Amino acid sequence: MAEAQVARQPLADQMYEVLLDRFMNGVHAAGEPLNIGALSRELNVSQTPLREALARLEHTGLVRREAMKGYRVSPSMTKSEIGKLMDARVVLESAMTYETALRTTPEFLDELRQTVEDLAQSAERADTETEYFRRYWSSDDRFHALIAERCDNPFLEAAYRALGGQIQRFRLFSKLGHTGAQFAAREHRAVYEALADRDPERAAELMREHIESAKNRNLSH
Repeated sequence: MAEAQVARQPLADQMYEVLLDRFMNGVHAAGEPLNIGALSRELNVSQTPLREALARLEHTGLVRREAMKGYRVSPSMTKSEIGKLMDARVVLESAMTYETALRTTPEFLDELRQTVEDLAQSAERADTETEYFRRYWSSDDRFHALIAERCDNPFLEAAYRALGGQIQRFRLFSKLGHTGAQFAAREHRAVYEALADRDPERAAELMREHIESAKNRNLSH
C-alpha cells in the first residue's frame, strides 16, 4: 500500500521531499547555490519537477531565487534576525493563544494533544536522526498552526502566516544539532494544559515563555 502511494505521488512532490531531506541532513548547506542541471543529473530526473519543487521550497523560505543566478539555499539567520523574528512571534502568538483559550473544543484539544505527544516521542533523537527531526519539525509546526487557526482572528492569523517561511527557516537552519526539542516538548505540554483548563492568561503567558526560551536557547550557541 505504501509503495502504491509513493508510485502515485507526483514527481515534483517526490523531489520536494528529496531536497528537504537533503537540507535536513546537511547535504546542501545554508547559502549554497543549487544548480538545477547538476541536480537533474545527480537525481536522474528532468529539470521540470525540480523547478516545481524549488518554487515550492521558495515559498517556505528555505530557498531563494536570485535574478540571473538561479536558486540557492537560504542563508542561516543572523542573531539579530532571530531576535526580531522571535519578538514578533511573542506579540502575535501570545495574543492568539489568549483568544484560542476562550474557544477550545474537545476536537481541537484532541488534535493539539496529538501534536504534543508526537513531539515528545521525537524529542530525544531529533538532534541526531533525520526521521525524528522531521517528526519534531512537523509536530512543532502543527501545534502552532492549530492555535493560529483556532484564535478566530483572521488578521492575527494572516500576520502569523506571513511569518511562516521565516519560522521554517529558523527551525531548519538554526538547528545545528541543538533543536531544544526536549525543552519544547515540556513547554508545549504546559501550553496545552492551560488551554485545556480554559485559562487564557496562563496560556498566553506560557506561550510567551516558550518562544522567549526558544530564542534564548538559540542565541546562547
